Amino acid sequence: MAVQTIAIVIHEGVQALDVAGPVDVFAETNAYIPAAERYETVLVGPHRTPLRASNNMQMIADLSFEEASGGFDVLLVAGGPELPYAAPDPQLTEWLRSAPSRASIYGSICTGAFVLGHAGLLDGHRVTTHWQIAQKLAARFPAAIVEPDLIYVRDGRLVTSAGVTAGIDLALALVGQRHGPGVAVAVAKRLVVVAQRQGGQSQFSPYLTAPADPASPIARIQDHVMANIGGRHTLESLAAVVGMSARNLARHFVHETGITPHEFVERARIDAARMLLEGSDRPLKAVAYDCGFGTADRMRIVFSERLGVTPAQYRASFRQSNATGEPIGIS
Repeated sequence: MAVQTIAIVIHEGVQALDVAGPVDVFAETNAYIPAAERYETVLVGPHRTPLRASNNMQMIADLSFEEASGGFDVLLVAGGPELPYAAPDPQLTEWLRSAPSRASIYGSICTGAFVLGHAGLLDGHRVTTHWQIAQKLAARFPAAIVEPDLIYVRDGRLVTSAGVTAGIDLALALVGQRHGPGVAVAVAKRLVVVAQRQGGQSQFSPYLTAPADPASPIARIQDHVMANIGGRHTLESLAAVVGMSARNLARHFVHETGITPHEFVERARIDAARMLLEGSDRPLKAVAYDCGFGTADRMRIVFSERLGVTPAQYRASFRQSNATGEPIGIS
């Protein structure tokens, strides 16, 4: 194996961690592999004058787009908070259109997927991005197959990662594919991160969103469910809350929220359980009962199916600090 060249594309307003996370993974990997197989990382941007990251940090590209005419082994576009809402940058878009011909592997970190989309590189591919704007990515680029819950996706030569620190996961995966899982694990330990996270992005995102009209019958039903999360809720009992027929409620609920009443109840139970797991010491069976799952086994099944982790794993990963300020459950 030869030296691997990694290009990270930066731009005004780039997320600094989207850049630094993968760069550090590749840099740390060099300590565990032969020098002849090392990684060399360069930052590529519109020019070589300072750019401001979203956290106001200054970054300077090693190569301008004009200078970066050669090929790379891996080419990744870093994200930025404004990319999902900004008009495409013509210079960046034009340079990226040739990414498949200038890199063996190409892709994005976090919201950098929007830049790839503007360059026409997402069509027909499975991709992911930050959970907050996954639906926006799917709507903007309908020919892409957006996987909102995955930490990273590889579809042929195209790779994409979820939000921010998921760029580290993607870089570790690329290292593991080239050098084996042992090297990836060693680098992860060095950086004090996990080599492969359990579960997907859904464990970071809230399942519930506020209704468009907080005074609507649907909102009243949602408030009723949240106030009585441990109770038994049927379509008929929910319809009775607002004086509607079960059939009409089912139709209106889906129209306004995009999900069925049953789906809403289960999502509400999951969110209520997550808050208790994060902020209390209550036993799992008590959390399950209070949140309407009935048993700890049923809660475990739902968490595993929906979040990709068990309640115990979720508590260990997301537990708040205790009264002394010491972190609990660091993974």
